[in-house]
Amino acid sequence: MVVLSQTALDHYSAIKTCKPTGLFSGIPVINLTDPDAKTLIVEACQEFGFFKLVNHGVPFEFMTRLEALAINFFNLPQSEKDKVGPPDPFGYGNKRIGPNGDVGWIEYLLLNTNPQITSHKTLSIFQENPQIFRSAVEDYILAVKRMAYEVLELIADGLGIEPRNVLSKLLSDEKSDSCFRLNYYPPCPELQALSGRNLIGFGEHTDPQIISVLRSNNTTGLQICLRDGTWVSVPPDQTSFFINVGDALQVMTNGRFKSVKHRVLADTMKSRISMIYFGGPPLSEKIAALPSLLAEGEESLYEQFTWCEYKNSAYKSRLADYRLGLFEKKLQSILANV
Repeated sequence: MVVLSQTALDHYSAIKTCKPTGLFSGIPVINLTDPDAKTLIVEACQEFGFFKLVNHGVPFEFMTRLEALAINFFNLPQSEKDKVGPPDPFGYGNKRIGPNGDVGWIEYLLLNTNPQITSHKTLSIFQENPQIFRSAVEDYILAVKRMAYEVLELIADGLGIEPRNVLSKLLSDEKSDSCFRLNYYPPCPELQALSGRNLIGFGEHTDPQIISVLRSNNTTGLQICLRDGTWVSVPPDQTSFFINVGDALQVMTNGRFKSVKHRVLADTMKSRISMIYFGGPPLSEKIAALPSLLAEGEESLYEQFTWCEYKNSAYKSRLADYRLGLFEKKLQSILANV
């Protein structure tokens, strides 16, 4: 393990934290098989933009197999990992998050979820048998996609949108611009030198896509921001999934759902690994408020844009920027049309 000096730590972002108050117990927990799931999911998306999903149907062995392979990769010598980076955008990344100066205590692998596009460069790191990794990734993503489709169809049911696949078809489309990310946050014993501060693993941000599906090991670190601006720590659960509302879904619901701001803090002694499926629409898809959700006389809060336009704009920004601000309609214009 490399021991960092205080000077080296100063290159990474740190935040002041209050004395530990324990993990937040108010995260909605939703059973996917519950007859009331559609109502509970809509309520959670409106209040938090975030919820935990149990009885989701994804085999636990799919999670543990992929996690083990990912850990094996992240434990390789740095020279071996560097062979599949820097990301372009897919591949291996280390410390730098995007092209605009954001850094974190993190390593990651970013993959496209379309099998024909999945980077052979990335898969080649498993020189003994790249097919083992490909198989683990594909099994996991296929199962998670099916679950995500079901969640989006329950959202449509809960909002009274027809047809019920109006959201899920954007992810199941063969041109869907979805991606998959494996994040690894190494332990950082040097955190004790920060005296009451926490090192940022991944800085605060919202996800640009429609929906994000997160699974992690049992290490803490994930935090979400509540409506009142309070940051709370999410209790980890390696058997369950956490669902995030993304920016695109906030626009499509005309602000009824809010994309959740979240971040990850580094741990002193334990590593954290997370696996995130980002469900995005085709690049040419037009993103706008769904007409069936607009009350009579209600105007859209956002200008219409294509997913490609928003994605390009989002990835030119810093993590903490309010990305949707560029696409909000002026309040005066909305009031003038009411």
